[in-house]
Amino acid sequence: MADNALGRFLRARREATAPPTTGRRRTPGLRRGELADRAGISVEYLTRLERGTDRSPSGQVLSALADALAMTADERVHLYRLIKAGAACSPPPPPPLRPTVHAMLDTLEPTAAAVLSPAGDVLASTARFREISGLGDEQNLVRFAFSPQAKAHYPDWDQIADARAASLRAAADLGDHPAATLAFELSITAGAAFTDRYDAAASLPPATGVERWGLHLLAFERLYLSGEGDQRLMVYFSQH
Repeated sequence: MADNALGRFLRARREATAPPTTGRRRTPGLRRGELADRAGISVEYLTRLERGTDRSPSGQVLSALADALAMTADERVHLYRLIKAGAACSPPPPPPLRPTVHAMLDTLEPTAAAVLSPAGDVLASTARFREISGLGDEQNLVRFAFSPQAKAHYPDWDQIADARAASLRAAADLGDHPAATLAFELSITAGAAFTDRYDAAASLPPATGVERWGLHLLAFERLYLSGEGDQRLMVYFSQH
């Protein structure tokens, strides 16, 4: 990460955060010790982060710092991008879908259906899925579930958030690099709303069930596709 961008950002946010007392102070904002106490880390470690001698903090540490500094959603995204910019490599792209998988999706129209990667990336979908999913420009179901728009789209948001976090945890535990990378991202950008669910995930997400998307009540089935990539087909049937 060039020029210690992460350290400069953390220090700037610390100095811009109102201190707990109103007495006369030599330095603006929070002292390092005050921020360290709030985030549950040592002053020495915070000093290394701000000085750039440690540039690989865990998602848990960054989430704690973001909470302690009352970062906005945009600031949390920027914090994650600073870490991502300093990463040595990017996750490998998923393997391409077979033509027969695309043909299968065509035959499923007008049913809502999508092929997902283990990390929840939408690799292909029917027009009906794109119409009712609420994703917009987002291409990942898990990231969308922890976006500001998700609670308005999912009336049963808690249920869906639990399932999406469990799905990501299962993929990451099996060594899926994109899933682990997304979990790290969401630990920063979504904070405790994601990490509490991710850490508590003790079972696999349901392979079948019912979800509500907006005004749509949908029964779903998850089917695994043969071949590399551990891709799965999700099919959503409208319930009347």
